Amino acid sequence: MSESNWSVPETEVVQRIADRLDAEGTDVLATIVDVEGNAYRRPGAKMLLDAGGTGVGSITAGCLEHELRSAADRIRESGRPELVTYDLMDDDEEDVWGLGVGCNGVIDVLLEPLDATYRPAVDAFADGRDVAVVTVLDADRDGFQRGDRAYYYPDTDRLERPDGSPAEGWPSVADPAADLAERGRSGTVTVADVELFVDGLAAPSELVVFGTGHDVGPVTELAAKNDFRVTVVGFRGGVDIAERFPAADRTVTTSPGQVGEELALDDRTHAVVMTHNFVDDRLTVETLLASDAPYVGLMGPNERFEEMLDEFGEFDESDLASLYTPIGLDLGGGSPYQIAHSIVAEVLAVANDRSPRHLREREGHIHERVDVGEE
Repeated sequence: MSESNWSVPETEVVQRIADRLDAEGTDVLATIVDVEGNAYRRPGAKMLLDAGGTGVGSITAGCLEHELRSAADRIRESGRPELVTYDLMDDDEEDVWGLGVGCNGVIDVLLEPLDATYRPAVDAFADGRDVAVVTVLDADRDGFQRGDRAYYYPDTDRLERPDGSPAEGWPSVADPAADLAERGRSGTVTVADVELFVDGLAAPSELVVFGTGHDVGPVTELAAKNDFRVTVVGFRGGVDIAERFPAADRTVTTSPGQVGEELALDDRTHAVVMTHNFVDDRLTVETLLASDAPYVGLMGPNERFEEMLDEFGEFDESDLASLYTPIGLDLGGGSPYQIAHSIVAEVLAVANDRSPRHLREREGHIHERVDVGEE
């Protein structure tokens, strides 16, 4: 497995799964379903392994790749899913996961043959629709076996089988599934003697970058690698935006006055304004502040924004809560990629509802723990 395949964004892992659903051969999907203690990744992390031993995605820092390939061969041969536990704490064991790899935790991994029952997950993800993938891990009840799957859609409050029919007879998981789908988090829950893994796949957040200067490139690249769906918006003709910014998912050419009509600006839209044109910036920021976008980052010093503010319509303090200017976190860098890192890091902090600080100052676990409880 190459480093480039290991470090791909989650959006690319899902796309790879979608591509392989129609491919020849049987791929194996490995998903972390539970973690006790500390581990590199949390429940919901995925890795896809093909028959040639190539993997896409990561569920550890690399310490279990050989074991996962061997397990995938076994799954491919049997055609049945397995739940495998890897103990990363036991230094007395001679196995690879007991050699002091530093994770200090125990992880449960569901390995299953990739088949058409997973198609609704990738379809919903591609459509920008939140969904919870509900998979049976264990059952002390007739009619359920490991690997059985249903889908909960928060927008319709429906639990469906992979073929789209109502999942009649399935345990009710609406409350935890809706929460996990919206947050893009995952966890296990036991309902009516059935242990279920509820894997929330939230639609990716959007990052809209306004501007076509060369400094837009690093922001676009880093945002795409951090699982944002990136749109680059230009206001002037004469530039092939798609060719200049290949990392963008979409490019739009419009005018500042048409931004509200051309783009769907909702509570998952994060915007970076860096056209370096005072009038274009002002008109764009004014439209963005009137929308539900939780993050509006404006390139430039405070004095420049104060000058803009004098020309805005009526805005009170609460209307400016989503505005971040000067844009970015104070990381001390000044090169194009260092500036881009500070910008994308700030957007990530807002998108994840975090106040940026050193992890050594954080009490408790680094990763958020999800407790879906039991019903």
